[in-house]
Amino acid sequence: MKIQKIVDTLSGWAPTEQAEDFDNVGLIIGDINYDLTGVLISLDTTEEIIDEALEKNCNLIISFHPIIFSGIKKITPNSYVEKTIIKAIENKISIYSIHTSLDNHPQGVNYEISKRLGLINSEILIPKNNNKMIGMGRIGELQNSLGEDDFICHLKNTMKTNVIRHSKLLGKKIKRVAVLGGSGAFGIENSISQNADAYVTADLKYHNFFEANDKIVLFDIGHYESEQFTKNLIHDYLTKKFPSFAIVLAITNTNPVNYF
Repeated sequence: MKIQKIVDTLSGWAPTEQAEDFDNVGLIIGDINYDLTGVLISLDTTEEIIDEALEKNCNLIISFHPIIFSGIKKITPNSYVEKTIIKAIENKISIYSIHTSLDNHPQGVNYEISKRLGLINSEILIPKNNNKMIGMGRIGELQNSLGEDDFICHLKNTMKTNVIRHSKLLGKKIKRVAVLGGSGAFGIENSISQNADAYVTADLKYHNFFEANDKIVLFDIGHYESEQFTKNLIHDYLTKKFPSFAIVLAITNTNPVNYF
């Protein structure tokens, strides 16, 4: 089987055309005409991920985040991006990024978060080009309302994080919840306008927390933590399409953030 087969399958599932304009998705490194030996699925691509791919005889990495995001004017071993690119090319490892193609998918990144949190009746939070079938984030309801402390415990247990930053607690029950994996400050206004009691996202800055304005509770659970189940989503999809082929979940932890 050629790499082309996997590329076509991913493109049919999460088309590159539905990615955001700023993004870099699709086959970033490699050749679609290579014979495929195995697929390694990861959240990021690092040198350690390349090593794991080699160890497991996988010559295609499907990475949620693109290893090349903005323009590169030189390729020398002076940054983790450049070193990773060099190692991939030297070892004929191809790299495919799915990123916002899957963010905007109706059953993509944010659907997975909403499902794990137990949200029902969920729908797209921010439709793309007024198309309610695709777009960023989701908003839905918990089966049963939770007090704020209980909701925080639910977040910790479900999203496997011990550190959650949040805006001022309002002393109200939480029922309607908006979610957006990754950097989601841009979704605060939409969450408030759609009457969410809580907004779960990542990468909020100091001043973003003021935007809660006593109307909502904002929860920053961490970028990696908010997207950690994405690789499982990709793995489940591809193993159903290619049940007899080697499609492997990376075990290397690529989270660059450490907590004390």
